[in-house]
Amino acid sequence: MRKYIGEIMLFITAIIWGSGFVVSAISLDYYSPYQIMAGRFLIGFIVLSLIFHKKLKGLNRGVIKKGFILGFFLYLAFILQTVGLQYTTPSKNAFLTAVNVVIVPFIAYFAYKRKIDRFELAGAILAIVGIGFLSLQLSSDINVGDILTLACAVAFAYQIFYTAKFVKDEDPIALTIVQMFFASVFAWIVVVFKGETQFSLQVEGVASVIYLAIFSTTIAYLFQTIAQKFTNETKTAIILSTESFWGMLFSVIFLSELLTMRMAIGAILILCAIIISETKLSFLKKKSMEKLI
Repeated sequence: MRKYIGEIMLFITAIIWGSGFVVSAISLDYYSPYQIMAGRFLIGFIVLSLIFHKKLKGLNRGVIKKGFILGFFLYLAFILQTVGLQYTTPSKNAFLTAVNVVIVPFIAYFAYKRKIDRFELAGAILAIVGIGFLSLQLSSDINVGDILTLACAVAFAYQIFYTAKFVKDEDPIALTIVQMFFASVFAWIVVVFKGETQFSLQVEGVASVIYLAIFSTTIAYLFQTIAQKFTNETKTAIILSTESFWGMLFSVIFLSELLTMRMAIGAILILCAIIISETKLSFLKKKSMEKLI
């Protein structure tokens, strides 16, 4: 039962992140990407600290160290994605970021010498193909933005891997609070260094950052951390990769984006990826057994 609760929480996280594409587009009209990151991580830390203030009393050196590592990889992934976007197209940026879904099982393999589940690997590869159909505009050019975005995918993969590793022994809420704190520290260091300390106070801009902070950061990463206590890192990456599908859906609904055949194929492939990794095609085995009987 806990496994299914964890997977539902991951799907909710992916849906929230998908909606974040629309809100991020609004927030970029008022703030720089570095300001948005600083705002969302700081607000996320404050909200979590206020709601779960009792968890702060139980913090120890182990949780702080692990939260520092998660916060580092989380902010590293965001900043690499942001800088990479300045040199490559949004579609390639989205696609290459999603490559983390294939990287995660290999990190787990080299770390634990654990056999890679063929169904989960097939699901991961199929998810990447589906995301390619959804977001990738055909282009063979490779530039520095693509390399930075690929590095961002590696950072996200390590964030997922270490979350799965650390949450086995630590309280997921405390771990999320410390992660948000350190991500916020890194973000504000960059904002001050770049001299972007003047923030717009226009209502639409502030509201968009608050949405990203409360939903796409606080709730989403809290859900991800709790869910990974019950779900392995490869399945986590596959479920979270549906973010691109939800982003497409929200863009069609709210931004009147045209739904194309290629986007529909991408959505079907991502759905198939989840079915393969979740069921390991056990329903086909049952049918073949029934025929033998």
